[in-house]
Formats: sequence, C-alpha cells, structure tokens
Amino acid sequence: MMTTRSTRQTLLPINALFIGDIVTQLVFVLDTDTIAEVAGKIAEHAVGIRVARRDAPMVVYFNGEPLPMSETVAGAGIQPLQCLTVRYAE
Repeated sequence: MMTTRSTRQTLLPINALFIGDIVTQLVFVLDTDTIAEVAGKIAEHAVGIRVARRDAPMVVYFNGEPLPMSETVAGAGIQPLQCLTVRYAE
C-alpha cells in the first residue's frame, strides 16, 4: 500500500454498526485514518446493501459520544476490537 503519510501506520480491527443495519461488521482501519475515513470504510459494508443511501453527512460514535470527523483513530483512543457506531446526521 502506497502512502504519503510520514508516520508509522498500524492496522486495527474494529467492530462497527451502521445504524439501520442488522449486521455488525469487523472492519480494518489504520490508526492514522481520520474518523471521516473510518465512516466511509464502515459505510462501504452497509450503505447501498442493507442501509439506504442518503445525501447526508455521517456521524461516528465511540462510547456513546460523537467524534470529530478530523480526529484520527489513534487520537480518539480507539483500540482493537472496540465498537464504533455510525449513522446519518439528523
């Protein structure tokens, strides 16, 4: 995988649920991914498959709290196999 980021990247498996889906997913993210990138990776497994596609921004929740979309996985303190929830913003 080619990257222009200068920091070392770690691949992390996380549990994820896109609200409206009936399936939780094991999704691999990089600790340097932004939460916006994570939302896209999670949505890829549900939106347009079991969740209707919408023209709306997404919100990612960790421990019940929304995360800033510019934060990184490492910056948010997300560890392997922890659970994230994604939904469309209301």
